[in-house]
Amino acid sequence: MQAWRVHTHGEPREVMRLDEVPEPQPREGEVRIKVRAANVNFPDALLCRGQYQIRPPLPFTPGVEICGETEDGRRVIANPSLPHGGFAEYVTAPAAALLPAPDSLDDAEAAALHIGYQTGWFGLHRRARLQAGETLLVHAAAGGVGSAAVQLGKAAGATVIGVTGGKDKARTAEELGCDLVIDRTTEDIAARVKEFTGGRGADVVYDPVGGDAHTASAKCVAFEGRIVIVGFASGTIPTPALSHALVKNYSLLGLHWGLYAAKDPASIAACHAELTRLAAEGAVKPLVSERVPLTGAADAVQRLADGTTTGRLVVVPAGAGR
Repeated sequence: MQAWRVHTHGEPREVMRLDEVPEPQPREGEVRIKVRAANVNFPDALLCRGQYQIRPPLPFTPGVEICGETEDGRRVIANPSLPHGGFAEYVTAPAAALLPAPDSLDDAEAAALHIGYQTGWFGLHRRARLQAGETLLVHAAAGGVGSAAVQLGKAAGATVIGVTGGKDKARTAEELGCDLVIDRTTEDIAARVKEFTGGRGADVVYDPVGGDAHTASAKCVAFEGRIVIVGFASGTIPTPALSHALVKNYSLLGLHWGLYAAKDPASIAACHAELTRLAAEGAVKPLVSERVPLTGAADAVQRLADGTTTGRLVVVPAGAGR
């Protein structure tokens, strides 16, 4: 079969190579899955760079979430077992962790429903306890992770402010349903949030960016607000002023979604059932901006790493997908 493999760490476009390799063999408790669609995630770029918390042995295939078909014909969502990641024609994955792909979504959309939406749901509901009528501020609102949070926030009855970089991304955030879109390249985030909220600020901030985004968030978070720390796509890990959190009465909430698989696996299945319901009702629908062939996977991962994409890029092997 064909599979992209990383033979040395570096930038995705430079280190990913399309190889002919044997099909992976399932270990005990695993199943083999034919890949119908593989979503591109920021962790894929970090894996290529050797900067992710998991460092599979070289060579390995990146690709951390797929929609695929099991050998008994089930259409499923899975997190492939590294080093045999999703940018390939076949993967293996733990049988106990498979989730049914929603009938309301095509393969590319189903592949994109998992990590980003699970992260958004746990961040907004389990960690921040977002309530209807509250104001939610979402950084990188036009990206894959941010767009999921925007949709989930609207589905929860929140007023959603989306922060983007540039006119094209701002237009995407508007189409997603943001009540206010702030272009960080031309506008002051904190000033616009305070103006929009009558000086109150945002009750919940969803931040997958870090760096300057966190600085702006701390300036405009509301009394008893919650800042959910999702990731550091900017490449800069902020050093929060804890004295500032004290005097303004706001909370900093860390979110590592992957821990729930180890600490509370039943919660992941329950979340998926809720996401499936929301997808069936049309309340959420992954924003798949581009479906790329398997041969274009390395370029897709690089473009995501460079921050030039909107929505989700999904790799669809030849002859796969619906």
